[in-house]
Amino acid sequence: MIRVLLAEDQGMMRGALALLLGLEPDIEVVAQVSAGDEIVDAALMSRPDVALLDTELPGLSGLDAAALLRDQAPDCRVLILTTFGRPGYLRRAMESGAAGFLVKDGPVEELAVTIRRVLTGETVIDPVLAAAALSSGPSPLTARECDVLNAAVDGATVADIAGKLHLSESTVRNYLSSAIGKTGTRNRMEAVRAARQQGWL
Repeated sequence: MIRVLLAEDQGMMRGALALLLGLEPDIEVVAQVSAGDEIVDAALMSRPDVALLDTELPGLSGLDAAALLRDQAPDCRVLILTTFGRPGYLRRAMESGAAGFLVKDGPVEELAVTIRRVLTGETVIDPVLAAAALSSGPSPLTARECDVLNAAVDGATVADIAGKLHLSESTVRNYLSSAIGKTGTRNRMEAVRAARQQGWL
């Protein structure tokens, strides 16, 4: 049996996935979690062969959790399943050690087949998303620019961001200005939106 951990914050979607995968003769869902910061503990307890992770989860993103699983549960293969087919997400998933990346609107049969394929050592990527990722190139933002944009998400002031990230206000302004320039936007909120649409944040 292939042991699967499911991480999905929407209860109905999580239940439907568990039910559908449970109909497969060789797949057993051994753990289900609704938040990203529950993934590693659940994986260490249930020892899944494959972790099926949503990208956007409360507490910790599926992409960040994938990197932790690579270090703490290296025998577990990670498959990212997302609503948002963003090229930047695909790049980040691959960098974090994910073995597969699928968009949620695909057929459920494809999901079961992909779980089996990643378990044999294959890397499986949605072909449309792979093409988009190749054409879009890597994120132009530095890690620090991403930190500053993430801190600006809720409309935080420059002073708020500086305090949160332990930077001077002038340094925050420089990072924001650079991020706005690189995203081709007019202000920090547009830069946040543009970076999220590309999957860079």
